[in-house]
Amino acid sequence: MSHPPRLNLYDLTREQLRTQLVRWELSPVHAATVWNYLYLGLAESFSETAMPDLPAKVRTRLLAETTLGVLPTALETDSSDGFTRKYLLRLADQERIETVLMRFTGRVTACVSSQVGCAMGCVFCATGQMGYTRHLTPGEIVAQAVHVARALKLSALSAHHSAPAAHPPARLRNVVLMGMGEPLHNYDAVMQATDILRDEAGLALGAERITLSTVGVVPGILRLAQEKRPFHLAVSLHAATQAERAALVPAAKKWPLDELMAACRTYSESTGRKIFYEWTLIEGKNDSVETARAVGELLRGLPAQVNLIPLNPTSGYDGAPTHNAAAKAFQHILASEFKLPSTVRQRRGIDIAAGCGQLAVAEAGH
Repeated sequence: MSHPPRLNLYDLTREQLRTQLVRWELSPVHAATVWNYLYLGLAESFSETAMPDLPAKVRTRLLAETTLGVLPTALETDSSDGFTRKYLLRLADQERIETVLMRFTGRVTACVSSQVGCAMGCVFCATGQMGYTRHLTPGEIVAQAVHVARALKLSALSAHHSAPAAHPPARLRNVVLMGMGEPLHNYDAVMQATDILRDEAGLALGAERITLSTVGVVPGILRLAQEKRPFHLAVSLHAATQAERAALVPAAKKWPLDELMAACRTYSESTGRKIFYEWTLIEGKNDSVETARAVGELLRGLPAQVNLIPLNPTSGYDGAPTHNAAAKAFQHILASEFKLPSTVRQRRGIDIAAGCGQLAVAEAGH
């Protein structure tokens, strides 16, 4: 006879945790203690060492009925740039997902996954080449951010012991759902996870520091607009015509470019927010001056910023990243002719396959 799966504490909001304790006829005041150990203490177990002030009856119940969904590291790689660390994390069912810790001046960002694999099938993306296995639960998404926060804490402690005054502690301040998977394909779990990450008594991430990246799931964009979710939205374009986009992004056959742009317009009008349009620059494919003008026309009148991203090469796609001069020319057209702000994204972690899905694909091949 199979037992029901244990409750993963990372799946619960603070109020849900409180409700669960009441259901067990335990005092709800203990919810704050448990929550603090989860998100402030970043505890890795229910042991007396990890949670010393937990009443015995609460600890006994948690051990019997729940799991602390800490994700063990299957593989960890550091980039030679010294700013990027990639984790391949193992889930309870032995599936693996990727999380990337990226340090920038004045901030630390966690790039987290929302699915095992991805159903969108973008031809140049390592995750798209993997195919789709399953959605992540809210707790599996939250656990990735906690993993990065814990790594930062351990790093700060180590640095403090070596040179106490030289290393101010780094704190996780930004989360981007740009790892493996399509966040808007796993909408409910992603929103539950972001509610937990934003809780002021926990990791306390500001909504303006959370970015959702979508390949253009129109129903999800419209739902975000209706619910007025206060996150940054990044939409992967990569092409300025329906035919060219469908060749790169198979999801464009389901949600054509004109429908996507109408949804983006609705989103911006409803929320008052600009959208970040992602453009992977592929040499000779979508990096010409003429293409830049097509992008400008496509986004005319929309509150927008274009993020230009030189391609992360993968073994499953024979394209090459655009050279710097072509990227600068593309950027110049957007600014001079269309007054569109843009950035050329820093290429981080190329030497450790930090593009989403690359580490999992490489590991699976060994």
